[in-house]
Amino acid sequence: MTRAVVVPSTSLPASARARSRGFPYRAVSWLTPVAVLALWELLARLGILPKQVLPAPSGVLAKAGDLLADGELVTNLLASLQRSATGFAIGASLGVALGLLVGLSKVAEALLDRSIQMVRAVPFLAILPLVIVWFGIGEAGKIFLISLGSAVPLYLTTVLGIRQIDPKLLEMTDVVGLGRAAQIRWVVLPGALPSILGGLRLSLTAAWLALVIAETLGADAGLGFMATNAREFLQTDVIVLVVIIYAVIGILCDLVTRLLERRLLRWHPTYARLTA
Repeated sequence: MTRAVVVPSTSLPASARARSRGFPYRAVSWLTPVAVLALWELLARLGILPKQVLPAPSGVLAKAGDLLADGELVTNLLASLQRSATGFAIGASLGVALGLLVGLSKVAEALLDRSIQMVRAVPFLAILPLVIVWFGIGEAGKIFLISLGSAVPLYLTTVLGIRQIDPKLLEMTDVVGLGRAAQIRWVVLPGALPSILGGLRLSLTAAWLALVIAETLGADAGLGFMATNAREFLQTDVIVLVVIIYAVIGILCDLVTRLLERRLLRWHPTYARLTA
């Protein structure tokens, strides 16, 4: 008669974690886009991808070198970065502030949430004519659109993060006699921080999407301006270059957000276990 061997449940997660550590996640995450670029280059050189439709990465890189040499790429990139940084700073600050206000106050929720949800449902292109009427085709309209795109995701995730805080923690702060400001500082903000940082990623993405639309408002510089001009002259390589620049900036923003998560959420037991 055989005896059943009982495996302690605690050993299974440990072994699973050990196996997962053996897989090169980080290397694979970088090798995958490299493999896509290599396949793209091969298909372009074989003529399967026509140059007019999708030029080879080497051709796009050569065009980038030409634009760097005459300073056009740097000028337009800096213009876009300045617009997006200004709009994002305004929108992110406003989104977090409104999220805290609505998350902590039922009165503020009644006054603001419905209107913000209505604004969220309106596409950027639908309000573009109105923005032109309000601000003209100057920088103010572009920054307004970027700010609007940045504010909404952070507003939503901030409210969500506050509402997911354990009510017992808030009750404990009342028991120990913490004031409202101390309660927000030591319980509300740390508890909502994982959700806020998740919203930061969405907000950065929305900022760049808004930038693309904003730079169609009669811009005289910027990546969107470059792409629009390239479309008029059928310069596919320039259009692809702009798309790649957007993608690279998106990756860099994601890396910065991940670094913030590692630094600001080291105290969080769940996050520490997942990133160990």
